[in-house]
Amino acid sequence: MSRVARGEAFLKIIETPSPNFDDRTLPITMIVLHYTGMKDGASAIARLRDPEAKVSSHYLIDEDGTVVRMVAEDKRAWHAGQSHWRDIDDVNSASIGIEIVNPGHEFGYRPFPPEQIAALLPLVAEIKDRYEITRGNIVGHSDIAPVRKRDPGELFPWHELARRRLALPRPTKNLMDPGWTEGGFCLALERFGYDVENRMAATMAFQRRFRPELVDGEVDAECRCILLALLLPKPMGDD
Repeated sequence: MSRVARGEAFLKIIETPSPNFDDRTLPITMIVLHYTGMKDGASAIARLRDPEAKVSSHYLIDEDGTVVRMVAEDKRAWHAGQSHWRDIDDVNSASIGIEIVNPGHEFGYRPFPPEQIAALLPLVAEIKDRYEITRGNIVGHSDIAPVRKRDPGELFPWHELARRRLALPRPTKNLMDPGWTEGGFCLALERFGYDVENRMAATMAFQRRFRPELVDGEVDAECRCILLALLLPKPMGDD
């Protein structure tokens, strides 16, 4: 067992190695958050350690707040799959992957317990500071693979991270509608970082992240306002 220090608090980490990793080819510039999408934490850990599954993550956080380290940070864990964010196609090489135990949409998606988020926050903060990762590069799996993934989903409390400057806030102040067409919105979405090959999937991923109360794939004035604000130098918001 090891510990990560954050201020006066210590986060206990249980070492549970996975054989599923290889060498990085890029520096670490991202953190990717996932949900496990399995019935329980034990099943998720077993799969992430199964050589035949060929999947893994650097960390896993159980619902009770237990933190498990499965792959050393200097190695490339296999958590992102085919994905893209900004100029990066090999997201696995550029990121730290954190799996958050939750049954997901397939097995009964539910809110993330406070104990789990209380463990996640200092872990993300410590990694962010150590690698000088920008808030815009702390993302969900659905952000980097919008066609394939929905996690960590619309119930994930991104606002808790944003309040601590661990993720971008949802803009809420001085919003202006730029009046983009759907095509113009997608160009702006691509500029922000998304793969927009599938426009609806990219729009839904954006909504799931920044407007989770309505994830319908429709480009409306609110979506345009939020995206414009995010592209400005200093996004305003996060109540």
